[in-house]
Amino acid sequence: MERRKINPMLKMVLEVGPVVLFFVAYLALKDRSFVLGGTEYSGFIVATAGFIPLLVITTLILWRLTGHLSKMQITTVVLAVVFGGLSVWLNDERFFKMKPTLIYLIFGSILGVGLLRGQSYLRLVLEEAIPLRHEGWMILTRRICAFFFGLAIANEVVWRMFSTEVWVSFKTFGLTAALFLFFMGQGKLLQTYGEKK
Repeated sequence: MERRKINPMLKMVLEVGPVVLFFVAYLALKDRSFVLGGTEYSGFIVATAGFIPLLVITTLILWRLTGHLSKMQITTVVLAVVFGGLSVWLNDERFFKMKPTLIYLIFGSILGVGLLRGQSYLRLVLEEAIPLRHEGWMILTRRICAFFFGLAIANEVVWRMFSTEVWVSFKTFGLTAALFLFFMGQGKLLQTYGEKK
């Protein structure tokens, strides 16, 4: 399928909507427990069980509308299904809390391997969106690689040392804000190494 552009607001709703709805569902269900098939499940597990199919559905809609999914989107969905599924199946919220750590470690490692080979794998993914000279791509890739490893460590610290409520807020707002602020902070690099089209 050829790539198609869709309304940016619709794209954002499809990408961010499941995470926001997970947050809302968690707030509504956090103090409740549910007995299904003789097993008691916390509100967190029930919210996770709802999040998984919602994420799959919105990702399929995005793919259908655009004709394309990034490797990051595919990996995120696969890890959400695997680790969210393990959390629900084993009734253990730790698996789902580990998912962001694994996502950031995987992408940080992929970028790190490219850097060791003298290449920017980031360039392969974003070259059309961000026109940069080679030096700019290498600097940006090093920064994002380190940033991903930093996010992985931050997620581990938060889910292991704080309450589930703190982690849900951190995952929903903290990680999103960190990504936004990081990319906003790259303006000087983009200006210095940008290529005129």
